Amino acid sequence: MSNGHAIRGTRIGANPGLHSERGEPVPRQNVSYWCANGHETVRSFALYVEVPSEWDCTRCGWPASPDQANPPDRRTVKPYKTHLTYVRERRSEEEAEDLLAEALASLAAKRGERS
Repeated sequence: MSNGHAIRGTRIGANPGLHSERGEPVPRQNVSYWCANGHETVRSFALYVEVPSEWDCTRCGWPASPDQANPPDRRTVKPYKTHLTYVRERRSEEEAEDLLAEALASLAAKRGERS
């Protein structure tokens, strides 16, 4: 089926001489981070940037540091609280009933109803 007019393509980056067109790649350094569970996370940074002192572990999510012998401690995770939980912490049941009664009376007054 080939008649000599086949279109041939190449992959991007397949040509070894592309550095002259795109410029040289930035020099990089690999930094290993270790979490309290002993997981290693390797990240690549440019040589001229300041390397972060902590990075989140990609396996467990705990904080990790470059010092394998002294990884950072696990942070305490606060449980999720709903808006209603925060309101109940600020108000007593009596205060809540008083506010509800005031709000219902205000609505009734707007509608022209008598209580």
